[in-house]
Order: sequence, then structure tokens, then C-alpha cells
Amino acid sequence: MRETKEGNRQSLNIIYLSHYYPPEVNAPALRVSELAQEWKKSGHSVTIQTGFPNHPNGVIPAMYSGKIFEEENTNGIRILRSYVYATPNKGVFKRVLNYLSFMVSSIFLSTLRSGRADVVIGTSPQFFVAVAAWVTAIVKRAPFVFEVRDLWPEEIVAVGAIHNKTIIRILEWIEMFLYRRASLIVAVAQGTIDTLVDRGVPREKITLLPNGVSLRRFENADGEKIREKFNFDGKFLVSYIGTHGMAHKLETVVGAAEKLKDNNRIRFLMVGDGVEKTKLQELAEKKGLSNMTFVPQTPSSEAPDYYSASDVCLAPLRNASLFRKNIPSKLYEIMASGKPILLGAQGESQKLVETAKAGMTFEPENEESLACRINELFWNSDLTTRLGKQGREYVAENYQRKDVARRYIECLRTMIETSKN
Repeated sequence: MRETKEGNRQSLNIIYLSHYYPPEVNAPALRVSELAQEWKKSGHSVTIQTGFPNHPNGVIPAMYSGKIFEEENTNGIRILRSYVYATPNKGVFKRVLNYLSFMVSSIFLSTLRSGRADVVIGTSPQFFVAVAAWVTAIVKRAPFVFEVRDLWPEEIVAVGAIHNKTIIRILEWIEMFLYRRASLIVAVAQGTIDTLVDRGVPREKITLLPNGVSLRRFENADGEKIREKFNFDGKFLVSYIGTHGMAHKLETVVGAAEKLKDNNRIRFLMVGDGVEKTKLQELAEKKGLSNMTFVPQTPSSEAPDYYSASDVCLAPLRNASLFRKNIPSKLYEIMASGKPILLGAQGESQKLVETAKAGMTFEPENEESLACRINELFWNSDLTTRLGKQGREYVAENYQRKDVARRYIECLRTMIETSKN
């Protein structure tokens, strides 16, 4: 084995399974790609097993159309893409087919080509990826690591996507099976650890490795071109940037926009796609809201420009107990951009925002509460600037992706050594 750039420590051969990967722009894709890049810089070998990009609109780019397998190499990272049943991010039955198709194709197409591994990581949110990672680990005779970004099936139940109790029990059985088989469970929030321990998962096999952000992505952000493009000059821009999904209850934002429509200086910018996007646009049109602008999903390289253009950024969630246990990854991006957060959630994410002094909270799903907070920041530019600055400083000190990647490797090394004994 080769020595790494970290010194005389041996490098690792890592196989990382993720349903999502760039050019997809959601949080799992970004986390996996940035961790892989940091590991590669440190001298480790990284192979990604993923599908053909199609999230969230269910359309596979022309360059991949008709293919069942493709091997790529991007910046020294080996990427193995296998067949997925492409479908928009809506409808339970078709989404399950999407998940299962990748699980099967990854095992039979990518695992046979991925080479030797010291460790195999499978990342949620959907845990059929973890099933494929577990099988891959058996084939490679390597430890299996289950990275838990979201608690399944608890999250899909919380947003009302599934109600059948038999299906829920089956999913819960699969979930617990994977926890038992994992040599290491990586959680991104303390609330996840608390929940797993309550379910009987041994605390000693779980480690906390939160999401983070690569600050260099935001160094050359150009918000002025966004303001010029959409004629936002002189406006107080309130932005939501991310997936327009069931978990976010974005009707709250539309309601707040309606309450503030008489202030012609406040504008709302909604950037992204998702299952709720069309419904939100129709709702805004029905209410006659000329203060809302909807923009399609943009490449991750352009997201910093939209953050930079904003005066304040939104992070709303449904008012469900589950969402008190996790932290939206967009919080780290908002802080990295130096913009204040308006958070519609309680629990773990509220604790982060308050500790960082990076923003303000509003009552989840309460449009009146959100409108009041927006007004408060609109009339206090000094507070808006201060909150953004404090957030940037806090994330730079505590949540840089390169530091999370380094700690991740140390956890993997410890786990591998332990598994040998």
C-alpha cells in the first residue's frame, strides 16, 4: 500500500455507494463528491458507485441515454455509473422502482468492476443503497459502513409519503438489519445518534461526522450578475435555494410573500426543482404574487452566486418531531456565503443557528411568524450583516469539509484496525 500525503500512514481503498452524485446538485451528491475529493488529495483511492443522473426531474442527460453502465474518471476519482429506472422525484411506487433498480444494477454491474476495497460505505437517504453496500462489502471482504443522513422509514412517514403499516414494518426490519450488519454507523446529527441508541443500536458503533462545506466554492461568488439578470437591484432579496420537496412545507414561504406583497422592496427568490415546485408556482399565481420569482435547478457551481445575491436565506421544514433531530445541509452553505439564516425548525438545527449566532428562527409552518422575521431583518441592516458575518466565521472554524474528511478517515482507520482484531 502507498503512503498518504498525511505522512507515513497507509492509504485506503474506499468504495463509496451513493444514489446521487454530480451533476446532480442535492445535498447527498455534494457531500459524497467533496469528501471524495478531499480523500483523493490526501492520497487515498476512491471509487464511487452511483447511478445515471436524473434527480429530481427524472430525465437522464443525453450523454448517458440508453446506457446501462459507464465508467468515468473525474479529478482522479473513479466513478462507476449503473442503470436506474429514471422517474421524477414523486410517486411512491415509481420512486421505489428507482431505488431498487440502482441497488440491483450496482451490485451486478459496478461491484464486479470496482476492484479491491479496504472499506465500503453506503450513504442514505434511501437505504437500499446501504443494502447494495453491504453486499459489496461481503464480496470485497471489507467492513461495511452505513452513513445515515436521514432516518428511513421515519422521514417518509413524517412527510406523509407512505401510510401502509405492513410496508413500514418491512422497511423498519431492513433498517435494523443494516444497523446490525454495519461495522460502523456514521451519523450527521446528534439527534440521529440519540434515536438509534433508543432503538437498541450500540452507542460504541456510531460516530458523529456532520455535514460541512467547502469554503473555496464561495470565494468568487458573483451575486451582482444574478441581481442584474432578474432585475433585483435595490431589492431586499429573500431566497430559498434547494429541493422543493415535501419535507420543507414551502407553502409557508408563499404565505409570507402574500403578507409582504405591499412592500415593493422585498422580493422572494425560489431556486430549485422538486415534487412541490409546480404546486407552489400555481399557488403563487393564484394569489397574484408578483413579488415571487421561481428559477429552475442550477448547477452546484452557480449556487454560490444565488446565495451571494441574497440578503437573507430560508431554511424551512415541516413541523414534525423527526425534523427536530437533524440539520439541513443548506445551513452550512448559507453560513459559508455570509448570509443570515431564517430557520423554520426546532431542535438540532435551531441549536446550531443559535450557537453560531448566524440567524433567526420562526415557528415552523407559520407564515405570519416568517413574515415578521423578514420584516425585522429588512428594517435592521446592521443586524442582517452581523448575523451573516458571525455565521461565516463559525462555519469556517467548525465545519469545513476538509476537516470532516480528515476525521472521517481517522474513524475508518480505527474501525478497520478494530475489525482485524
